[in-house]
Amino acid sequence: MRQTDTMATDARQRLRPAGIAFGGDYNPEQWPEEVWAEDITLMKEAGVSLVTAGIFSWAKVEPRPGEFDFTWFDRVMDNLAEAGVAVCLATMTASPPPWLSRLHPEILPETADGRRMWPGGRQHYCPSSSIYRSHATRLVERLATRYADHPALEMWHIGNEYGCHTPQCWCEESAADFRRWLAERYDGVEALNDAWSTAFWSQRYDSFDEVLPPRLAPTFPNPAQQLDFARFSDDALLQCYLAEKEVLRRITPDVPVTTNFVGVHKPVDAYRWAAEEDIVSVDVYQDPHDENAHVSAGFVFDVTRSARGGQPWMLMEQAPSAVNWRDRNGPKPPGRMRLWSWQAVAQGADAVLYFQWRQSRGGAEKYHSAMVPHGGTDTRVFREVSELGRELASVPQIAGTRSTPEVALVLDWSSWWALELDSRPSTALNQMDITLAHYRPLFEAGIACDVVPPDRDLSAYRLVVVPNLYLLRERDAERLTEFVRNGGHLLVSFFSGIVDECDRVHPGGYPAPLREVLGLRVEEFWPLPERETVRVRHQDGTVGHADMWSENVLLDGAQAVAVFEDGPLCERPAITRHAFGEGTAWYVATRLSPLTMRALSDEVCRSAQAGPVLAGLPDQVQATVREGDGGRYLFLLNHGHRRVEIRLPEPMADVLTPGAAPTDRVILPDAGMAVLRKP
Repeated sequence: MRQTDTMATDARQRLRPAGIAFGGDYNPEQWPEEVWAEDITLMKEAGVSLVTAGIFSWAKVEPRPGEFDFTWFDRVMDNLAEAGVAVCLATMTASPPPWLSRLHPEILPETADGRRMWPGGRQHYCPSSSIYRSHATRLVERLATRYADHPALEMWHIGNEYGCHTPQCWCEESAADFRRWLAERYDGVEALNDAWSTAFWSQRYDSFDEVLPPRLAPTFPNPAQQLDFARFSDDALLQCYLAEKEVLRRITPDVPVTTNFVGVHKPVDAYRWAAEEDIVSVDVYQDPHDENAHVSAGFVFDVTRSARGGQPWMLMEQAPSAVNWRDRNGPKPPGRMRLWSWQAVAQGADAVLYFQWRQSRGGAEKYHSAMVPHGGTDTRVFREVSELGRELASVPQIAGTRSTPEVALVLDWSSWWALELDSRPSTALNQMDITLAHYRPLFEAGIACDVVPPDRDLSAYRLVVVPNLYLLRERDAERLTEFVRNGGHLLVSFFSGIVDECDRVHPGGYPAPLREVLGLRVEEFWPLPERETVRVRHQDGTVGHADMWSENVLLDGAQAVAVFEDGPLCERPAITRHAFGEGTAWYVATRLSPLTMRALSDEVCRSAQAGPVLAGLPDQVQATVREGDGGRYLFLLNHGHRRVEIRLPEPMADVLTPGAAPTDRVILPDAGMAVLRKP
């Protein structure tokens, strides 16, 4: 079904979801065509307004090299258009067809020890493979040309979950691509030698031709080489995305593009990728067996929202109930899917989608739940999904609103990659564990938080939290220093500001680029043995606990807020505070226990006058605000397992209850939530 340009533009405007988009990943190729009509009927019943389609369709639309058959997919697109369902059309390149690796086995990725990975799963391609990219862009060219004017086309979904299964490849083509990448990054091989500190262990290179990826080695590979390989591998994946984006921009310049992140995924720098997307999207799969699943999901949501400066984003995938890939795949209890979906909206999502629409009969994910389960429509899952679809459709005015937190937490992918390399003072250092330890007390206190890279403008925040920013560029250290000098509050944790972008220790003593603003010097790292704890005594007399790490801190202007009460650094500073310029900088020289961290976080927030969205919240209740031209909306979500009562500072009306009168008291059951419009 081809339309004129005018008709296509009008139709796209008509199909675009008016409010919060709702739907899922649609894979009709898994089913006989007679099922497709039922799909459309049930989508209308469930309130579906947007589907992703075509993600794994490459082998069916190009069954043999160069022989394309889109006729069946034409019918899929036409059916959706006639039903008023918009399509986020995938480029179909996420999983190459078997014929491509049969004809070109050189596209298959290799591990660091030289083993080839074979077809049979998905993502079986080397990101640097020119043959893979050539075939992928050829497909995208045909796809974009065919559907450019189709009324169902709303946006493009490039690839799928980049780096989920093959984040890096060590094959010969990757090695050649790595050398090209290094030659562009460094002005000659001597600059590379300097950056990689190759004078150590006789590693000096005379030519880029001598450089290899960090393959399996007799002992610790060069850490700067490993760090650059992580950067290169991220960039190789990004180049696959950009090659397809270039084709789409040329043929359909008015159609937005996205690709879905796999949560906060170490191999893929979300901040770099977000700059190349029109809309950021993410897949989040909470574990129902994890009592803190809403906290870790909240962190992912905040990263996703922050990646493009607060722009609304898409929850591209979630499970309606259970997944298939954990050791124990528990279903989401009644109400939790609704609650966690609304949590995404509360933290900035303008789309709530699932993997997938209809549960597969075969394949590796047949036990992964879907909007239409194996049991059909007379099931709890389908009823809950349909109820949520209707509920989201009832509040289109929320779409487009934003939140403006006063607190930011810093996350940097290069520092993450560098922190977790080998030959460090402790192998227990884990970026996500440490970052979540700083995020959780803010979340539990109801304090809204952005998660930003260190090169972001920080002037709008009252407080910036920096957990283990091991790798710190001089210009970013200057930005943090100026933030405090101009009146901001800064909380920095141990083992931060240690090395530059090449993993070389900053001269001048730890942490050299932050010594002035922190008012201290770290003389020596003192990692603690496994399972050993130390007591930390606050100046107010309270005693907390810490483990894993400690440092011998020498004060140089800062004051000790707390000291170690026992252990090898007894009576040495554990937490410090330094008045600097118009602001204040705090430092934590150990890993505090959750209770002690919460106490410190509360103290720092009070000092920075960074308050919660709503004071006096019961435990396990989350409060967020989104606002815009349509109004100001307060979201209340009860992540606990008991009924709670919340007092409001002023009467507000629940927008999910038509005709509801304003009230100053809200009662939320287990997994209950409310959306209140603030006058």
